[in-house]
Parts: sequence; structure tokens; C-alpha cells
Amino acid sequence: MSKDPDDARDRYIVPALAHGLAVLGLFSRERPTLTAPEICDALGLPRTSAFRLLLTLERADYLRRGSDERTFRLGPGVLNRGFAYLASLDLVDIAQPMLQKLRDETGLSAHMAVREGREIVYVARFSALTTVASNVHIGTRFPAHATVMGRMLLLDMDDAALKALFPERKLPAVTPQTPVTLAALKDVLAADRERGYAVSQSFFERGVSAVAAPVRDGFGRVAAAVNVTAVDTHIDNAALHGRIKDAVIETAREIGQWIAGPPAVARLSRASV
Repeated sequence: MSKDPDDARDRYIVPALAHGLAVLGLFSRERPTLTAPEICDALGLPRTSAFRLLLTLERADYLRRGSDERTFRLGPGVLNRGFAYLASLDLVDIAQPMLQKLRDETGLSAHMAVREGREIVYVARFSALTTVASNVHIGTRFPAHATVMGRMLLLDMDDAALKALFPERKLPAVTPQTPVTLAALKDVLAADRERGYAVSQSFFERGVSAVAAPVRDGFGRVAAAVNVTAVDTHIDNAALHGRIKDAVIETAREIGQWIAGPPAVARLSRASV
């Protein structure tokens, strides 16, 4: 009886690589996070082998640990290598787990918006886990010049582009803080640009504080903006410009990293030298 060609080729298979790919294959839209014991049980791997696989995949940015340090989820390195499912994800799908993590870390409502002309459109949202939460819904539109999210989306526009977008002599005012001339808007944007983020305390709506940051794609262009908002809650300036700002900027950076596709393999190779 002749041998099955597949059986003959099996001796050339690298078990560790096969196991690593099997680990990645466990994650799906229905199961975005898994613990190490769940991975061991699903693949029948010894715990020591699973630990080494998970550590290797994490170092290559194929996996990321959750905030609880027990769970794992797919990392941007997977997208960078062209996995078909992840490559088909749009910006909103990509941002969902990062926005949820931002909400959980800060306790505040987290959002993402994109710009359409002179308006911003909210495309993703995770409400604060409190009785008082943001009432902004997906699809909500606001004037770009009057919101900190909008300012992040206008951040890199030059004078000519801003003039074309806002040709009128006076811009609509929403609150006393709204820049009502193009010159005033440019001054605000210049300060935002230097800072790299924006903080609002009743800038758009009385009693609402917000921190926003731009999401940049692989070409460094502003693709979206993320923010957190606190409603009728006192948050001091130190927190807004400190831990909350840091969390928002990190979330924007991480979403942008998914868009850019980090050189995970190169980093792993350097680390192993």
C-alpha cells in the first residue's frame, strides 16, 4: 500500500509554528478574548508550551493582554501580516476594543468621530457605567469648529483649506467659548497642535468636560478622533491633563497603530539578537 503524500509531508511540519497559528485561529468576532487556560483546553497543549507560545506571540504584537492581565486578544501585528479577516475590518471595528478599554480605565464615556465637511459624525460609543452618562449616540452630528473632537479633525488643515471650509466672516457660536472667527479658530488649533490633544470644560455643552486626541493613519494623516466625556461630574485640571489625557492619547495611538500596521516581526528579531 502506498503512503499518503500528506502523511509523508507531515514530518516537515514545524509543530511550534502550527501551534502558534492554531492559537491565533481560536480568536473570532464571537470570541475576541481568551485566557491561557481556555487556550490550553481548546488545543490540548501543556501549560508550559502554551505559556511560551503566548509570550512569543505577545512579543511579536500578534497578541495583546487585556487590562486584567489574564485575557489575551489579537494584536495589530496580525493585521500587519495580512490575515484576511482582520484586513477586512473597518476603522470602527478596529476601534471597538480599544474604546471599551478606555471607558473601563477612565470610567468615562468613550467615543470616536470622523469629519464630514464642517461636521463631525460619531461612529463609535461606549457609555460610562454610571447613572449619568453621555447622551451622544452613533450618528450624532456636531459642528466641527465648536467641539474638541472637531478641532482634532481639523488639526492638520492649512490656512487655505480652513478658509475654503469656513468662508464666512462669523462662525456660529454654540457657547461663549466657541471660536467665532477663522482667526480665533486658527489660534485654538495652533495651541491644540502644539499640545497634541484638547481639553474641554463646558466648551460645547454646559456641565460636560471632555478630553480628545487625533487618530493618525500610517501616513500620519488624521483619520478620526477619540474622546472621553464626563457629565455633571467635577474632574480637576490635573486629572484632565494627566491620567485621563494619557489614556485618551494612548487609545488614539493604539488605534492608529492598527491602521499603520507596526513592524512587529522586525521588533521581535531585534529583541532576540
